[in-house]
Amino acid sequence: MSTRSPDPDSGAWTAPEGSWASSAANRRSMLGNRSRDTSPELALRSLVHAAGLRYRVAVRPLPKMRRTADLVFRPVRVAVFIDGCFWHGCPEHFVLPKTNPAYWESKIGGNVTRDRDTDGRLADEGWLVLRFWEHQSPAECAEAVVAAVVARRQELAERKRLKAENSQSRLPGGPPAG
Repeated sequence: MSTRSPDPDSGAWTAPEGSWASSAANRRSMLGNRSRDTSPELALRSLVHAAGLRYRVAVRPLPKMRRTADLVFRPVRVAVFIDGCFWHGCPEHFVLPKTNPAYWESKIGGNVTRDRDTDGRLADEGWLVLRFWEHQSPAECAEAVVAAVVARRQELAERKRLKAENSQSRLPGGPPAG
């Protein structure tokens, strides 16, 4: 006795319980979508790595937040997201599907709302959030990432230097204050 499910193209296919799929082909297509290591991500990571920067991939910037950034530079608190035009509602390229439009409008709208919430929560914790669309030039995105990380590193170094000077001036026998 075979345990194979019926051929999805035979017309006998039914969606698994709780599935949103409108057809077997649609379900196969959506299951094949990657959540990480997409072509735009890999191109950006390659360029940023070639520029000498090191980062974490697909990790939570904040441990208690159930969302992951595509690239994370923890010491300088920079989180990079590469958003897909369809899944994140790109104003230039998103077209609402004609099949099941109410579902997709709600789904994509929820993604956009979650993106804004993520941006706000990270900003509240002192993070710089960089978001790019998948259609943007990887070279331009990498340039922006490198510039932001370098600038944040310089700010961090300056804060440390000032803190060290402050603590030095308070030590007995240290340079006179003022």
